[in-house]
Amino acid sequence: MPHDGLNMTQTPCLILTDLRGLTAQALPIVDGVLDAAKSTLRAMVTEDDRISGALIEANQTAAHGVAWLATYTQALHQMQGWADRLIADDKFGEVEQLIHQIAFAEYLLQIAGGIQMNQGEVVRLQDMGLGANVAATLNTPAITALTQTGNTQAVRTRLVELMQEQAANITVGASGLDDELEMIREQFRRFALEKVEPYAHDWHLKDELIPMEIIEELAEMGVFGLTIPEEYGGFGLSKSSMCVVSEELSRGYIGVGSLGTRSEIAAELIICGGTEEQKQKWLPRLASAETLPTAVFTEPNTGSDLGALRTRAVKSGDDWSVTGNKTWITHAARTQVMTLLARTDPDTTNYRGLSMFLAEKTPGTDEVPFPTEGMTGGEIEVLGYRGMKEYELAFDGFKVKGENLLGGETGKGFKQLMQTFESARIQTAARAIGVAASALDVGMQYAIDRKQFGKALIDFPRVSGKLAMMAVEIMIARQLTYFSASEKDNGRRCDLEAGMAKLLGARVAWACADNALQIHGGNGFALEYKVSRILCDARILNIFEGAAEIQAQVIARRLLD
Repeated sequence: MPHDGLNMTQTPCLILTDLRGLTAQALPIVDGVLDAAKSTLRAMVTEDDRISGALIEANQTAAHGVAWLATYTQALHQMQGWADRLIADDKFGEVEQLIHQIAFAEYLLQIAGGIQMNQGEVVRLQDMGLGANVAATLNTPAITALTQTGNTQAVRTRLVELMQEQAANITVGASGLDDELEMIREQFRRFALEKVEPYAHDWHLKDELIPMEIIEELAEMGVFGLTIPEEYGGFGLSKSSMCVVSEELSRGYIGVGSLGTRSEIAAELIICGGTEEQKQKWLPRLASAETLPTAVFTEPNTGSDLGALRTRAVKSGDDWSVTGNKTWITHAARTQVMTLLARTDPDTTNYRGLSMFLAEKTPGTDEVPFPTEGMTGGEIEVLGYRGMKEYELAFDGFKVKGENLLGGETGKGFKQLMQTFESARIQTAARAIGVAASALDVGMQYAIDRKQFGKALIDFPRVSGKLAMMAVEIMIARQLTYFSASEKDNGRRCDLEAGMAKLLGARVAWACADNALQIHGGNGFALEYKVSRILCDARILNIFEGAAEIQAQVIARRLLD
């Protein structure tokens, strides 16, 4: 039976008072399911009163399922917080109501029936060791009302009608951020529309580096010093502002949105682990883009297992000599400094004994990409994410000044790197939202323009349904990302929340790109259409900054702390 609050003759929106009440009632029920899942998982992976890493791996499906369940639970809490803030500000209109009820309906249905970890893997409550008694707790009147009426075809169709009417708005639905951040969004959206989007596809097809003119303009706009403290030449803005900037630049092209990531990682390393002299020297250069950095961590055959790094740094007088191989190094050729992770204690085989260096190098040219003595490199040809290029690097007696050992201490490298993970994953989640938004942009425009069987594609329910779900999941991922950024800005530990934001955002970006290409039909398979690039760009998000499986593993482990 339809819920009494649903008046289909007027609007597919649930009556606002009912919607707020229903979603509020649903949250403690979902919290209870998560608590049961964590307790069950803890029992599975505990040995001798300690959490066993080997047992977590042996029960990986259950562990990762709990990570996804926790991510969905946190996402719904953040959607409720978003709705409450907008209601308080009198900004919770019909679009926002529809997004809110679809979000709850869809995620509650998935929690009960199976969470989509990716298009080929669904994890269900029984996979987490939960029985029918726990699943039955989800059969409440509030959850039933939401799941039966919150995400019908009529609801999705109405949302897309409103999306067309409000096409001039920058985001589908109010973001929930303050006016200052929305002004920043508008500034960078204009930049992306004028300076990035018209040229991005050519850069991709020709596998060209993003022009230096773009980097110089971004530097003038403060992108590279956005969150660097003012006393070191930056703007001292929030991580939330970083999210907005990364989101809108990545909406134009992920390569441009990712330019700031290099500086963000390098600056965070120096702020958290550098000496005062290193901060004074390097942070102003990073903020002005006088110095472009690249992160040099990953090695062949190690992937996410950074503790297995083999690149060696050996003391040579006051300086260091580096020998080894690195791979998947972004924007390596034309940068001036590398945050280089190497083993300084040859007697170790794990995270201990790793040290971080600020390794200076000479920027290369197309003809000679790596002119610095002691290092060579070659480009890795890739599907997408091409604007900065990926490289393999080899070091053979490469010299690093003694003063450029980060923090002046050896053996601190992994700890220093761990301190950057929160910001890096928040920033990656924001980039994922931008890529997802670009997929929605091109998918919706094509659906409006393309006529089939006498009408526009957007008038077919399964096409409009795709667009509606894209808009809803973008908002869910956005709110989870903004929450993690807010936690970081308020000095609270947020590695768990940042990991969740990255995990969900990457899946949403891929789903949006895949659906946008499907809307294009055969044309989506043609290289000339932007959506083909967006699909390629979206695919990397589930891999870098922690592959989805690694991310779920880390989240599961943290949930048991």
